Amino acid sequence: MFRVCAVVVTPLKHCSRQFVQGFFRPSIPRPMETFNPAELPELLKLYYRRLFPYAQYYRWLNYGGVIKNYFQHREFSFTLKDDIYIRYQSFNNQNDLEKEMQKFNPYKIDIGAVYSHRPNQHNAVKLGAFQAQEKELVFDIDMTDYDDVRRCCSSADICSKCWTLMTMAIRIIDRALKEDFGFKHRLWVYSGRRGVHCWVCDESVRKLSSAVRSGIVEYLSLIKGGPDVKKKVHLNEKIHPFVRKSIDIIKKYFEEYALVGQDILENKESWDKILALVPETVHDELQQSFQKQHNSLQRWEYLKKVANKYQPNSKNDKCGPWLEWEIMLQYCFPRLDINVSKGINHLLKSPFSVHPKTGRISVPIDLQKVDQFNPFTVPTISYICHELDTISPNEDEKEKNEAESDVKHRTRDYKKTSLAPYVKVFEQFLENLDKSRKGELLKKSDLQKDF
Repeated sequence: MFRVCAVVVTPLKHCSRQFVQGFFRPSIPRPMETFNPAELPELLKLYYRRLFPYAQYYRWLNYGGVIKNYFQHREFSFTLKDDIYIRYQSFNNQNDLEKEMQKFNPYKIDIGAVYSHRPNQHNAVKLGAFQAQEKELVFDIDMTDYDDVRRCCSSADICSKCWTLMTMAIRIIDRALKEDFGFKHRLWVYSGRRGVHCWVCDESVRKLSSAVRSGIVEYLSLIKGGPDVKKKVHLNEKIHPFVRKSIDIIKKYFEEYALVGQDILENKESWDKILALVPETVHDELQQSFQKQHNSLQRWEYLKKVANKYQPNSKNDKCGPWLEWEIMLQYCFPRLDINVSKGINHLLKSPFSVHPKTGRISVPIDLQKVDQFNPFTVPTISYICHELDTISPNEDEKEKNEAESDVKHRTRDYKKTSLAPYVKVFEQFLENLDKSRKGELLKKSDLQKDF
């Protein structure tokens, strides 16, 4: 007892460094509880200095350096404190990128197109000569676009119940991109707050015109009409394979998500929204029957039974499975921001950017574990910066002796934090890109030999 008391009252300068660190080091806060926006400026300095995965990031956007000046002609934009927005940033190489990001410590990073000239020199280019030439095909899916069909949250709020919408969206869109279009390199990224982004990075895709991009996003869109349109999905008897496969995916989630979690037929107010989508021939019967049923599951089963009993009186008066499918699609099908996808010069939030409201990192999503992805366990910038404080005293001392200019040393720091598994997902994506690129180079080499 005497020894413990003596140590506690001893001035700190006489205590061992190990003891002081162990005794006073705060416990690491949980990701959901840690972020204070007032601390963001200082946290960003540490994040961009020690945690941002610059090497992998540059490796991605340089695409092997096969095309001259590809990275140098890429536009970046920075959003700084107090919503100061700087467009047309561009960098010579990884070191230049690091230096500028550590200089500005941006609250948000957006990535734009590859231009005909260096974006930071666009004012010196003759009028009309500065043109966007290439960019990844991108998709932006935002939870706020589902506000008319989700009952748990609204606006920027999300919860585990409505996040299933993003899970279904990823599965539906990714399956189509892979199987219907044959696109190989698809990077899905959590936005940091309420949505997801997709970057399709195949070389041929990056060269697509706005017209072709518009065609692709049109193919992937089923929800038609604004807030004043009640019925947003219209099917005909010939169901397109894309729609049928999308319905198959939704069916796996529909009961648990819509009937249990969202309880879309819970009461008259909620089921009236469903009845607004059904033909008048079945409207009255369903209204009367719903009042006798006890829950959404029972009411949904009755709706399917009634729909299959009636024969349609006209092309616009569909019953049978079409009615069931239209409701499922309206409540669960992905809602894409078309303008983001079709415009080559449109900017999109960068992976590993930090969301200034939640503090969460915009991290890649493992396509093999989409159902397990939980936005609430994504690390915040506060959390991973605190994790750096848990380095053991011996390791901390050793690192202090290493040169501060050692880039390899700095970029290893993320491995000591909860950011590591997400960077690993990103690295696997890059490995697949590299293999594909080397394969294409070998093909071209073999063709040249044949000639």
